[in-house]
Amino acid sequence: MAKITKQSENFSKWYTDVILDTDLADYGPVKGTMVVKPYGFALWTNIRDTLNKMIEDTGHENAYFPLFIPKSFLEKEAKHVEGFAKECAVVTHSKLIAEDGSLQVDPNSRLEEEIIVRPTSETIIWHMFKKWITSYRDLPLKINQWANVVRWEMRTRLFLRTSEFLWQEGHTAHATKEEAMQETLDIVEVYRTLFEEYLAIPTIVGRKSNLERFAGADETFSIETMMRDKKALQAGTSHYLGTNFGSAFDVKFQSKDNKELPVYATSWGVSTRMVGALIMVHGDDNGLKLPPKIAPTQVVIIPINSKKENETKFSENIQSISKTLRDMGVRIKVDDSEGSPGYKFNKWELKGVPIRLEVGMKEFESKQVTLCRRDNGEKTQLNIDSLKDVQEILTNIQSNMFNDAKQFMEKNTCTADSFENFSNILSSENKFIKAYWDGSDETELKIKEETKATIRCIIDDVDDNTKKCIYSNKPAKHLVVFAKAY
Repeated sequence: MAKITKQSENFSKWYTDVILDTDLADYGPVKGTMVVKPYGFALWTNIRDTLNKMIEDTGHENAYFPLFIPKSFLEKEAKHVEGFAKECAVVTHSKLIAEDGSLQVDPNSRLEEEIIVRPTSETIIWHMFKKWITSYRDLPLKINQWANVVRWEMRTRLFLRTSEFLWQEGHTAHATKEEAMQETLDIVEVYRTLFEEYLAIPTIVGRKSNLERFAGADETFSIETMMRDKKALQAGTSHYLGTNFGSAFDVKFQSKDNKELPVYATSWGVSTRMVGALIMVHGDDNGLKLPPKIAPTQVVIIPINSKKENETKFSENIQSISKTLRDMGVRIKVDDSEGSPGYKFNKWELKGVPIRLEVGMKEFESKQVTLCRRDNGEKTQLNIDSLKDVQEILTNIQSNMFNDAKQFMEKNTCTADSFENFSNILSSENKFIKAYWDGSDETELKIKEETKATIRCIIDDVDDNTKKCIYSNKPAKHLVVFAKAY
């Protein structure tokens, strides 16, 4: 088994080693693409199914929209097309022809209008909303889509930033601004719940600055998370779009008093980037640590009976343990493959399985198992008739992982009251920094140029002239969180 790089030596290399060595994903043949392998897809599926239920429970319905979008659709919303233009993959022809033993683009198959491979679906969805919305009775319209999108990235990293990735994107239409804004905030809470209660990742929730806002949005709210190298990762966003897309696609509705009114919109999404967050928030030098609630395998059972002693009864004992745990709803795997016990211990530790149960002849004879926790490395003996305690231990591991990550984030979050102090912190310790900002694009850009730190989110608005901007010393308008980010 390959030895992974230590976090302290090269965090970026450690991250890639973990993904490749745990069989989460591999590189695709086209630069910037990713193959999600079965173990990685099982992890994604557990996250997806958890979030999908939360989305459906809040009154949204799943649908699917085409991958191909007419270029003219993107041109209808100026800010939107400007934000995505550099990342769009464009289809110009419809077929290939064989010529001299090779395939060539058929010059006669040029499309009348170029087609954009979906970078996000606002435009095509609002084209359809125009057909579906005519009356107040049609509102609110709350649609979610699970799909892939393509954004032609130049610098890619598995799960965090790839040219094609998997995600969900919600799109809603509302009769009033207040209702749409409430939807935007409700979804932020759904994401916060997903991250904190299921992924065991603490979050900072806030509003994006003008420069960091989603293209075409009036307001963007984000979920910001801290990785183990103390960099920030924007893990999810929820956008209040105002009437921008409704107006661009001429979507209006007839009110109860027969007035023709504009439609207010939201969009929101999270992606396979969440898997990257899981790795970098919880992982250590031994590999992954997966929260029990979303781990593909919660308990791995490793039988140790190389001499095949009392083989039939030993095997029946393993089957009994497996059945007891399965009947409790625990996701288990029995590793009875070839290989030494030590090899298997390392393998499943690397894969981040929350609990490992070792069953050798000693345990078999004493009617026990040896229980090993991945979160803190503790080993304990557990009687066979106490297997019901495994559920409680899994719950404790989930809580322990969240608390550990929260303590790490709190320990590495500070405040700065001068730009000199601010710069020193970033150069020596690289922490999250809470500081006051005057609200101007100019100041934000200068701070980014000089420190490479960006405003992750606005956490409070300021109405106090004694509070001064960290950089310009002008009256502050906002309290924000700065950090270097992925």
